Amino acid sequence: MHEPPIQESAQRSPTGVVSRRAAEGPSSSRMFASYLSDIEQLLDRHRWETALREALDLPRIAVALGDARLRCSSEQFKTWCQEWVRPPDAERDAQGLDYERLTRSLTERMAQLPAAEAVPMRALRRLQLRRHVRMLPRGFFSGRAPDLPPREAETLQMCRALLEAARRWYARSACHDSTVQGNLARLAVLR
Repeated sequence: MHEPPIQESAQRSPTGVVSRRAAEGPSSSRMFASYLSDIEQLLDRHRWETALREALDLPRIAVALGDARLRCSSEQFKTWCQEWVRPPDAERDAQGLDYERLTRSLTERMAQLPAAEAVPMRALRRLQLRRHVRMLPRGFFSGRAPDLPPREAETLQMCRALLEAARRWYARSACHDSTVQGNLARLAVLR
């Protein structure tokens, strides 16, 4: 099942950034949605470390999907985190999540990765494996575990912020971006 190509018109903003506006409705990616649901299910099962590992790959996946050669540099990663992790007009969320600290933490983790891995192959491969999975009902309720130890509470907050950022990115940008949609289509047909 492939979505029809999106007709685009490019417009330059005063800062020189090209923005795209879709002439048709946005597409959706079952593969990307399944990946996000898997992270929610891991959180629901209290598999904190696995959920965190998967969630930490979301910015790298997003950046790579937006690049024609599926590359992800540390600078692009940092820019993505600064743009998408913090919700618009939010200093902190209702639970007191410090988005600046979270972005700094994500950037530090990215700096620890080997520089040679410009293409996040492991993360893209796990995303690719989601293409044939049937969608299960989400059912994850993030308020379910209010009395977690500090480490697990921080993991839950970080995963939740990354999931929300990935959803915002896909809904507001990626579903209209021909490079992202082309890369998702390529991943869907590659074996």
